[in-house]
Amino acid sequence: MFLLIVVYLISRKLPNLNNFKSLNTNFLTYVKSVMIEITINAESSEGALLQIQDLLGGDLHEHCGELTLRFDNDIAKGCIRCINFDWGVNLVEFDAIFFEDILFVDNHKNYNPIHFSYCSLGNFKHRFENQKEFHTIEQYHSSILVAEKNIQHFTLLQKDKHLIFNSIRIIRKEFVQKRNTQLTELNKKLYEVFVDQHHETTYAYYSPIHLRMEDRVKSLRDLKAEGIIRILQIEGEVYQLLAMHIARHERFENNDPIPHMLLKSELKKVKSYAEKILTEPSLNYNLEKISRECGLSQAKLQEGFKFLYARTVAEYIKHVRLEAARELMNTTDLNISQIVYTIGFTSRSYFSKIFKETYEMTPNEFKKKIILLNEEKEPN
Repeated sequence: MFLLIVVYLISRKLPNLNNFKSLNTNFLTYVKSVMIEITINAESSEGALLQIQDLLGGDLHEHCGELTLRFDNDIAKGCIRCINFDWGVNLVEFDAIFFEDILFVDNHKNYNPIHFSYCSLGNFKHRFENQKEFHTIEQYHSSILVAEKNIQHFTLLQKDKHLIFNSIRIIRKEFVQKRNTQLTELNKKLYEVFVDQHHETTYAYYSPIHLRMEDRVKSLRDLKAEGIIRILQIEGEVYQLLAMHIARHERFENNDPIPHMLLKSELKKVKSYAEKILTEPSLNYNLEKISRECGLSQAKLQEGFKFLYARTVAEYIKHVRLEAARELMNTTDLNISQIVYTIGFTSRSYFSKIFKETYEMTPNEFKKKIILLNEEKEPN
């Protein structure tokens, strides 16, 4: 995994309280306890990684346009990965634990891209130079941040917390030259942010919890391809993430309800139980039992499963069991009847019926197909 952070970083220096005279007493007191201040001044992500390497050490490698910095020392342990695309689009992924509180100061005067960020693990705090209070971006939350020229970003990463964060950076002067961007289709506020090439606008949007975005981020982190296929897949995932950021902001501007009313803690319970079903599909599940074990109402359970998996509880259980059945047919010598009871079904006829409805072939036809494929793979 990689913590995705906006970076054009970094020259290290001890905190200079003269920079914070306009802040309130509470913040000044806090800054005194900050061990390390990192000033962001490089305009390119490549320059940023070199500055980080100068501060943290580590090994910097480039492969097919993808830069990776790995470090392990008394200040931090982790990995930063960055990649640039055409039209001013850049992705930085950062997965690290800092052993001191770190205050990042984005000190760019005339170079202020839009940052579309998402926190996968832990949390971080952000504010603009002209604000007194930090806003906390929690796990599974996203943000859209842009500062006008001469306004600094302050990002606070707290020590001893594993933080995974990603940021897609859009350089507006380049991006608006891209054909078919359809910027005029954006809502008024986001359109104004995108076309503000003179960096005259400061804007922040902090989204509610967005677990579907985490699934997309996980797909990005788990890519295994190499070379040009990998680069194309990463770019595709980046644009998918960007679309999700924009769609969520569109709901906010239109006052449309976010498609769930569950708390973050409740969604975690749903996700945890779904993982239990995935690992133990043969158990006897019913809505009343799951509701009792999760401590959630049946209505909230259904809402949570629909939000996370686009399925009702029953549909999710059926899907998991059918996928488990296919895996057993492919990897074991169990007959169909044995498989039926192994995955938790009680009726072979019902299993055969829903299997054919889902995969457009009977279990026996699927089993024969697997046998034929395996025979073709065997050496003569």
